[in-house]
Amino acid sequence: MTILRSGTSSPIAADAHSALGRTAGVTAATTLTVYIVLLFAVPSSTSIAALGGLGRPAQLWGMFLLFWWLLSRLQARTPGQLRSVPQPVRYALVAFVVVALVSFAAALLRGQPGDQISPATTALLRLASWSGVLLVAMDGIRTYDDVAKLIRRLALAGTAMAALGLVQFFTGQTWLDWIVNIPGLAFEGADAATRGSFTRASGTAIHPLEYGTAVVAAIPLAITTAVNKGFRTTPSRYAGWWWGAVAVIMFASAVSVSRSALIGLFVAVVASLPAIPVAYRWLIGVGGGIIAAAALAIIPGMFGTVMNLFVGASDDPSTQSRTAALARVPEFLSSSPTIGQGFGTFLPRYYIFDNAWVLLLVELGVLGALSLAAMVLSAMGSALWSSRHSPFADLRAMGRALVASLLTISVLLIFFDGLSFPISAGLLFLMIGLTASVRTVAAADEDLVAASRHVARPEPALPEASTLPAAKSAQKDPAT
Repeated sequence: MTILRSGTSSPIAADAHSALGRTAGVTAATTLTVYIVLLFAVPSSTSIAALGGLGRPAQLWGMFLLFWWLLSRLQARTPGQLRSVPQPVRYALVAFVVVALVSFAAALLRGQPGDQISPATTALLRLASWSGVLLVAMDGIRTYDDVAKLIRRLALAGTAMAALGLVQFFTGQTWLDWIVNIPGLAFEGADAATRGSFTRASGTAIHPLEYGTAVVAAIPLAITTAVNKGFRTTPSRYAGWWWGAVAVIMFASAVSVSRSALIGLFVAVVASLPAIPVAYRWLIGVGGGIIAAAALAIIPGMFGTVMNLFVGASDDPSTQSRTAALARVPEFLSSSPTIGQGFGTFLPRYYIFDNAWVLLLVELGVLGALSLAAMVLSAMGSALWSSRHSPFADLRAMGRALVASLLTISVLLIFFDGLSFPISAGLLFLMIGLTASVRTVAAADEDLVAASRHVARPEPALPEASTLPAAKSAQKDPAT
């Protein structure tokens, strides 16, 4: 028995489900695509002037998504319309939000300087925006096609970011100054950063480390999309272009002049290998090595600069700062080790932690750090669950690719305060939401295949009454 996706030739069960808010052509996939565009295409330092720090377009759209999700929860649903799938990510998110709220309340009760209340309030609004993105992805993306669309679009967004970074690297300009001419927008522009004689690309991100995170996190998605020919059900003449996207992202990562990005590149490529067939693993490994070697060879001075990033790492000021920061953690954590100082209240004037996990430990205590770790681990577990339970290879590949991207982001958060930067934080929560949606689709796949094995078959026709005696006599006579 062949199981086909409705309207296509590829197997999948979940197309029978309705996406969240599927009215008048507006779907969760559409709204999340808008979020991806705002997150990657609009420079992170751009905001609506009248709203100040709260006016970043991607953040505002995330808050709209939270409102849309809440509205959808209040609407009546037809019994049995949607299959309920247990989502460990949901419980971890609730725990994280509760800890953040309790920590915020405790910080205000202790009393805070006036200049810390506004950053703390802004931090809670950022959390609301991230939560909206995660919840819409988890509960609104319920079909294979929608998951495939978002993975393709995230891979394209990473490729576009990498291409802009390459232009910045070779020209030494950011190419973003034109935004100041748009009325109503505030843009905190800055000159391109440099390291040695090379320009450190930042794309549309605030900082090169945020740029590096966005680029290398797209590598597993681009590789898996290329291997699976764009996750399309019909052959496309443009499927081979995905390999070009992989090459652009890898080349941009290799010339990022960033130790963190190079570490992320290694993690992303290695973590991507389980998501692709064995026949492609040598292609990715050898091809990636050739691209990196070419980047180091054709750009004068690049090899020496990259080598110094690692050979002289112990003497690098950023490395020394991260090491010294770990020694200060007990001091800052001692007053409130359980729920921390308060989300968003630990300003740079106290100390600068180039480690998102450590800063979160100081601001939200042990419970906050454990809650976010539980969210990430449960998201990875959900994606791995889908890769084991879905009977369809393309969805299994999607789950493993999302695990690789999420692992890459989580590792890179060790090297900078990623939750304070719009792209890295928004991408983290979007990836977590997508892993939960893949779990939903895989559960529907599993149910469909199980149901197909129990399809009722017609009972064999009973013999006519007049022939029963003859049949019985035939059974008794061996010769007949």
